[in-house]
Amino acid sequence: MFQSRTHTCNDLRISNVGETVTIVGWYENLRQVSKNLGFLILRDFYGTTQVVIETDEMMAKIDGINCESTLSITGVVRERSSKNQNLPTGEIEVVPTDIEVLGKCKYNELPFEINHSKEADENARLKYRYLDLRNPAVKDKIILRSNVVAELRKSMTEQGFLEITTPILTCSSPEGARDYLVPSRNHPGKFYALPQAPQQFKQLLMTSGFDRYFQIAPCFRDEDARADRSPGEFYQLDMEMAFATQEDVFKVLEEVLPPIFAKYGKYKNGSTVPFRRVSYNDAMETYGSDKPDLRIDLVLQDATECMKDCGFGPFEGNVVKAIVVSDCKETRKVIDKMCADVEVQTGNKAFWFKVDENGNFAGGIAKFLADRNEEVTKALGLKAGDFVGLTAGKKNVAQKTAGVFRKILGNTVAGHMDKERYEFCWVVDFPMYEIGEESGELEFCHNPFSMPQGGMKDLLEKDPLDIYAYQYDLVCNGVELSSGAVRNHDPEIMVKAFEMVGLGEEDVKAKFPAMYNAFCYGAPPHAGIAPGVDRMIMLIAGEDSIREIIPFPMNKSAQDVMMGAPAEVSEKQLSDVHIKIDIKKEEK
Repeated sequence: MFQSRTHTCNDLRISNVGETVTIVGWYENLRQVSKNLGFLILRDFYGTTQVVIETDEMMAKIDGINCESTLSITGVVRERSSKNQNLPTGEIEVVPTDIEVLGKCKYNELPFEINHSKEADENARLKYRYLDLRNPAVKDKIILRSNVVAELRKSMTEQGFLEITTPILTCSSPEGARDYLVPSRNHPGKFYALPQAPQQFKQLLMTSGFDRYFQIAPCFRDEDARADRSPGEFYQLDMEMAFATQEDVFKVLEEVLPPIFAKYGKYKNGSTVPFRRVSYNDAMETYGSDKPDLRIDLVLQDATECMKDCGFGPFEGNVVKAIVVSDCKETRKVIDKMCADVEVQTGNKAFWFKVDENGNFAGGIAKFLADRNEEVTKALGLKAGDFVGLTAGKKNVAQKTAGVFRKILGNTVAGHMDKERYEFCWVVDFPMYEIGEESGELEFCHNPFSMPQGGMKDLLEKDPLDIYAYQYDLVCNGVELSSGAVRNHDPEIMVKAFEMVGLGEEDVKAKFPAMYNAFCYGAPPHAGIAPGVDRMIMLIAGEDSIREIIPFPMNKSAQDVMMGAPAEVSEKQLSDVHIKIDIKKEEK
C-alpha cells in the first residue's frame, strides 16, 4: 500500500483477522505483564494498533529499544479478547512474527510525554516541535489547517476568483508596521522588503484587467506577538474584485466562510447571513470596541450626566461609561480581580457598585451616590441584584476601558456569554482620519488606500474628522478576522486624501509610483479584503493561542528556538551584500 507497509495503524478491523500484515510507525509504549508477555502500541500518522508480544524471541527484539523509535512489524491479525470500543482498531491486535527497527531513538528520556505535550512548557514544545507534532491532538490542528485552506481555495475558485501569486521580494512601503529588509548583492546599499501584504500588487492586478483575484498570501511584519498574532509571518486569504462595491465583497465572504465554519468548526451554532452590520461609532458607543464580541449580551450606557458632580474625583469633567450586569453574585475578591485586570490591560482604573435587595447602593463607590439613588437607578434602569461597572476619562478612553471591562465581565459572570457559537459582524463606516495619540496631528485612521465616502466633495467641504471611509472589518467572537475597503482608484482623490495628512502629490508619486501611474491609465473601481487564515483556523479549532495551529511557530520574542533563528552569519555573507555590523552596546 505505502512503501513497505500493507496497512496503516488505523486500517485493521475484525474483517482482517487471520491476515498476515506489515505495519510501521512509532513505538509509543509497552505495557509489560510478565517476562514474555506485553502489549506494545504502535502509532503512525493515521492511528494506533496494539501488538501483542508473547514469545521470548519477540521480547528480545524490543529489549533495549527506546520509546519513539520507528519500527516495522510483520504479524498475524487476531481478534482481541478484551476489546476497546473507543479505538477504531480496538477489536483486533497483531501477533508479530518479525520486528525490525527502522529508526532508533537514542534517548531514554524525552523532553515531555508525547501524548501530553500540550501540558509541557511552551519553550520546550517549540524547541522540540517535531516531537510535539507527534501528539495526535497537536497534529490534528495542522490537518485541520490543511483541510480549511483547501476548502477556501475550492470555494474561491467556485466564486470565479483566479489564484495569482504576487512577489515576495518587493520594495519597502509605509504599510503601518516595520518591514523585514533584504539587502541586495547586485545593488549595493539598496534593499528589498518582504511584503507586509500584497496590497499594491492586487490593486495593480485590477488595473491590469483581471476581474477577481485571490491567493493564500504570506505576509511579513516585524511586530510583537499576541495570542491572536504570530510574530514575523502570517497568511491571509487575500482577495480583490474589479467593478465591485462594499456589498459585493460582503456577499462573497458570507458565501465562503459560513459553510467552512459549519463543516470544521468546534461550535455548531453561528450567525446567519447576512451578517450584522455595526457602524464604527455605534460599536465604540455600545461595546467599547471596534471588534465587539457579540456573544456577550452586555452593553455600555452613558452615565456622564447622572454621575456628574457626585464628588468622586475620577468622574469630574470626564465621560463616564456604565455596564449593568444582572444577577451578579461574584464575591468582592473576584470583583477586585476583574478591576485589576482592566487596569493591567488598559492602564486605566475601573470602578463599581452593587444594588442590594432593597434597591440601595453598596460597595465600591456607592457612598458617593447615596444622595442620588433614584436618579441613577432611573438613568441606568437598575434593579435589585445588579452590578454596575464604571469607567471614566476622555470619551475614547472611557469607551475602550469599558470595552475591556465588558469582555472581562462577560467571561466571568455566568449567564452573559454564549461561548459555544460563532458570532460574526461587519464593522463599517470607519472614520477616514483621526488625531494621532502620539503626534497630535491628523493621520489616516485605517487604510490610506480607502475611498472616502462622498469622494472629492467631502474632502473639500467637510471637517476631516467628519469624513468616513468605505472601510470595513470582519469580526468573529471579538477577533478581527480581516480589514478591507473600497479602494481609492482616482489619482486626483488619492492626492487630495494624502494632502490632508501633509503629503503632497510628489510624496504620493514617490511612495506609490507604480500604483499612482497605473491609476492614471484608467483604473476600475475595485474593492477587497484579506481574512487572516491563522486567526480563522484558531477560531475554528476553538484555540486561544494562534501558535497551536501553525506548524512551526516562533515564540513571543520572534525566535525560532528549534532552528536557532535569527542567527549570526559569516563575515563573507555580510560582505557579499555590502553589510557591516555596528551594534552599539547599551550603557549600564
